[in-house]
Amino acid sequence: MLRLDDRWVWDSWVADDGDLYHLFFLQAPRALVDPAQRHTAATVGHATSSDLVDWTYLGECFGPDRSGSPRFDDLAIWTGSVVRDGPRWQMFYTAVSSAGHHVYDQRIGSAVSDDLHHWQRGGPDPLVRVDGRWYKSLSNTPVPSQGPDLAGSSETWRDPLVFADPGGDGWHMLLTARARDAARNDDGVVAHATSRDLVSWTLGAPLSAPGTGFGQLEVLQDRQIDGRWVLVFTCHPQEMTPARVARSGQFCTWSVPGPGPLGPWDIDAARPFTAEPDLFAAPLVQQRDGSWVILGFRNLEPQGLDGFEITDPIPVTLDDEGYLVVR
Repeated sequence: MLRLDDRWVWDSWVADDGDLYHLFFLQAPRALVDPAQRHTAATVGHATSSDLVDWTYLGECFGPDRSGSPRFDDLAIWTGSVVRDGPRWQMFYTAVSSAGHHVYDQRIGSAVSDDLHHWQRGGPDPLVRVDGRWYKSLSNTPVPSQGPDLAGSSETWRDPLVFADPGGDGWHMLLTARARDAARNDDGVVAHATSRDLVSWTLGAPLSAPGTGFGQLEVLQDRQIDGRWVLVFTCHPQEMTPARVARSGQFCTWSVPGPGPLGPWDIDAARPFTAEPDLFAAPLVQQRDGSWVILGFRNLEPQGLDGFEITDPIPVTLDDEGYLVVR
């Protein structure tokens, strides 16, 4: 388990260098007192482990641009992923800026590293911008000045998952997005972009359809477990439709089988990971023996409890129908 006395710890992702597991996670000072304030103070923490249980905390490894010049990532850094590209590593991350609509205006950036701890940020512009043909944006779905619909009107564009095409045809990026013209809490979709070089990206139509009862498909992961593909995502129960909650219950982590790394996925058929109802933003990690585990933080904030720590790994597998279950 990873818990820090002076920092809240929440969303995380993992890179494996063949020797150590590297855990990257969002962190913010507990001195803020109110956990709701953490989102505009988030930086990326870094810890290493040989067994996913005992962690060595190495401190902050990446944060917002503090140069003083206005940038798309000068306020806070949010969830991302790390891939290896030859001798170097690349991190793809979500960012929010001090200008514009703050947390409602999300962008995708990248950084490179030789050692997984010291990161050099990319250029001054976001990598992949929202396309209003398919996705909700601040242009086609403006943020209201006040009221309860704020969370449903943000430019939701985050949690980039980048992975190499299994056939060697470049790279793919999956993103948390909302479908244009879909109803609130029924509009979550998987956005998709492709690249040849991890620098220039081409955005396409979503890989899933809205209308499945999820407002957001957060921290997307597509993994091949024992030869079968599964998509895992998280969603706050309050960001689901009442019909979805009545049908499936109040769970945070969900899975749905698919024929390949790009689906197609029938999100309406997603089922909850019932073993840990509050598990959120939980990375799937393959261990050295080939088995799989999941670890993350527990979303206990709605209950007024402190779940801001990374759990010990939970052994998982896929059931006969291809859904994520405890092993």
